[in-house]
Amino acid sequence: MNCENKVQYSVQCKNIDTPDDVKKEEGKILLYPCDICGKPFSQKINLTTHRRIHTGEKLHHCDICGKSFSQNIHLTRHKYVHTGEKPYYCDICGKSFSQNAHLTSHKRIHTGEKPYRCEICDKSFSQISCLTRHKLIHTGEKPFQCDVCSKSFSQINYLTRHKHIHTGEKPYHCDICGKSFSQINHLNTHQRIHTGEKPYYCDICGKSFSQKDSINIHKRIHTGEKPYHCDICGKSFSQSNDLTKHKRIHTGEKPYHCDICGKPFSQKDNLSTHKLIHTGEKPYHCDICGKSFSRSHNLTTHKRCHTGEKPYHCDVCGKSFSESSVLNIHKRIHTKEKPYHCDICGKSFARHHVAAVHKRIHTGEKPYPCSICGKSFSCLSSLITHKHVHTGEKPYQCDICGKSFSQTCSLTIHKRIHTGEKPYQCDICGKSFSCVGTLNTHKRIHTGEKPYHCDICGKSFSHGNSLTYHKHIHTGVTPYLCNICGKSFSSTCNLTTHKRIHTGEKPYHCDICGKSFTQSSNLTQHKCTPTEI
Repeated sequence: MNCENKVQYSVQCKNIDTPDDVKKEEGKILLYPCDICGKPFSQKINLTTHRRIHTGEKLHHCDICGKSFSQNIHLTRHKYVHTGEKPYYCDICGKSFSQNAHLTSHKRIHTGEKPYRCEICDKSFSQISCLTRHKLIHTGEKPFQCDVCSKSFSQINYLTRHKHIHTGEKPYHCDICGKSFSQINHLNTHQRIHTGEKPYYCDICGKSFSQKDSINIHKRIHTGEKPYHCDICGKSFSQSNDLTKHKRIHTGEKPYHCDICGKPFSQKDNLSTHKLIHTGEKPYHCDICGKSFSRSHNLTTHKRCHTGEKPYHCDVCGKSFSESSVLNIHKRIHTKEKPYHCDICGKSFARHHVAAVHKRIHTGEKPYPCSICGKSFSCLSSLITHKHVHTGEKPYQCDICGKSFSQTCSLTIHKRIHTGEKPYQCDICGKSFSCVGTLNTHKRIHTGEKPYHCDICGKSFSHGNSLTYHKHIHTGVTPYLCNICGKSFSSTCNLTTHKRIHTGEKPYHCDICGKSFTQSSNLTQHKCTPTEI
């Protein structure tokens, strides 16, 4: 077409009366339809670019890594990966981005704008991709399947991430500490450990988070929303990954294996935590007391010892907790739910950890040895408590009487002496107890159960401590020494009772006559003695 014809064609286009079947978009006449899918375009070059979706043609190649693209603008964006260039800056916080679209999405964090709305549940989103992903919750569609294990996913990037489980590939590296990750978003989240950045704020309580997902999940504490339901038992969850983990209780699936000792786990984070037993690594440090932890979650929970924060509240009795998991376990006191069963004796438990420790009664497994004296324990908490015998550390103090304890649970039980609280009730005789362990021991009076057996003389006991103390008769060991007179004892309770000779402490009081005693048994005997008239 020569210059004169172009002018003539332009004049004709200006004067043309567009029929009803010619589409318009923002004043543009869409004259170029795709002959494959029918989508119309206002410019021929846009149609040409669009057709490459159907043909798979990728004309633009990266001269650094060889990757190909259908559009030159995509190649330009990709090159920023190699150069590190981020030419788009946020005028509010100064953060830079390699793409203008990413900057636009980022600004919505500051403005709170959520222009994309789900027409099914009316939920709003800041990005159209988030809306597209969200809609799959309603449809249940999972079109992307793993060719190794056949697991299905709603998004292709989820499938790509999942495949790294099979390949072990971790292509994203932290340039500060060198740690590697299978997903780039995990790297970005990890780097905030170093920078301390928490760009996401809760508009209800003001709490800040390093991840966007964390703030969305956090908000469900305020709203009470639990959109994920177990199709086996009907239990609801605020997070989809919590539902996935929960289902493994029913299926018994443990897909994560330790490559050092072979132990299987139902959750990936439990495997990661377990591996730290082998490495001894504790990368998270408390800036108040200097204590180190193997998991950031444990550090966050630990800091609440200093702050006294208890953000999780029971909606039945109003009791508050520093951890959501402890609240969930506490609620089982009200519901009587015991979802974890021992496959050897059939006994049920409210907590998975307690069920696992219980099984070691049958197997005799004691995987936690003390590095000082060599004594082994069936659970890690028992080892930690035991080490306080060597160090003498008692970090938990009663704010009423000032008494110190080596365990936080011991402090909790102790406080019930002051409050008189006895929340654990025997369902056979109605007697109440201040701690669940005492209730369990008490129940054996009714059942006659004595699960702890002495391998020397065969004598049986209703609880483990009695067996331990009994064995000292055979061995003659008296490991507990009085630091005042040097006398030694076979049990801690005997040592504690003995020390009251030196201190004069008589903590057990008769509520009738006010007389005090050093031992609870003496008080019980006193109450049974008839009073003289």
